[in-house]
Amino acid sequence: MTILRAAGHDTVRRLRAGGVTWMDAERDVLITDVVLRDGLQDEPISVAPLDRVRVARRLLDAGLVSLEVGAFASLRRVPQMAGSDAVLRTLVAESTAALYTLVFTEFGAQQAVEAGARSVRVVVSATDRHSSASVGVSTAEALDRLGPAFGVLQAAGVTAEACVAPAFVCAFDGDIPPERAAATARRLVELGAVVVHLADTVGAAQPGAVTRTVAAVRDVVPDVPLGLHLHDTHGMARANAWTAFQLGITRFDAAIGGLGGCPFAPGSSGNIATEDLVQMFHREGIRTGIDPEKLRRVRDELSVVLGHAPLSALSRVPPDVPGAAGGDPAWCGPPLVP
Repeated sequence: MTILRAAGHDTVRRLRAGGVTWMDAERDVLITDVVLRDGLQDEPISVAPLDRVRVARRLLDAGLVSLEVGAFASLRRVPQMAGSDAVLRTLVAESTAALYTLVFTEFGAQQAVEAGARSVRVVVSATDRHSSASVGVSTAEALDRLGPAFGVLQAAGVTAEACVAPAFVCAFDGDIPPERAAATARRLVELGAVVVHLADTVGAAQPGAVTRTVAAVRDVVPDVPLGLHLHDTHGMARANAWTAFQLGITRFDAAIGGLGGCPFAPGSSGNIATEDLVQMFHREGIRTGIDPEKLRRVRDELSVVLGHAPLSALSRVPPDVPGAAGGDPAWCGPPLVP
């Protein structure tokens, strides 16, 4: 099944050229696991690069074809991301999966290129106060300094996706007008982003906000695929994901175990759990290409490494209950498309 909603032929061609197209017979939605970046950046301990590589390999073996594996950011502000270059270099050499690192500046883009990146994500806040807390400059200034970063990436043939974070609710300013998120998305596309992800950084969005913001963004960048990056602070992440899917969005970020949070957004908690999202889609007959049982094992092993229990809904379900591993396609219904 080919799903690349709202994408023009030129966009599809650029995605294929960047090695990040996911159109195949295995999945109806693309889930990117972000535990190795977003999941670990809020942990009190740092996980060694070799251990992060091992987690990535296990996730890939479980059927993931898209991972966030690190960030080229200030190690003073996010020390957990130290060694991202080693993680990326190792994984790029052994996998054709889409392996993303975050970049915020020209220097970060250069680091990503030197580490062998094939695809990256750039991140910009839609509000000045969160942008200042996160990267020390306003939204406009953050966008301006990304211009040279896009130049570095384009010269090296690296595909750049973008994330507007936050796009729905700001920890400092509250609800974000959809038009502001849309304006930020439009500028990122003008700079060269081929996909735009909208992030509920503090996990406070509701389905209505998702509907309004997606509509506003599509009005200004109708030919660009959209994705959702959801946190689950208020327990609405699955409702928001389902709303987005009904709107034709088929790209979703999640973190194994529901781990994660934003160090620069007070009140932000973990991401929607990869296993919870997989279960929801499988129960509706929507294919993810991911093996729920293998996913559960990765979750449990990572929890041991981190020294605390996972935060996902499924982690609280006894293992002998049907569907506890994340929804078995053998009993949860037929595929969305035969």
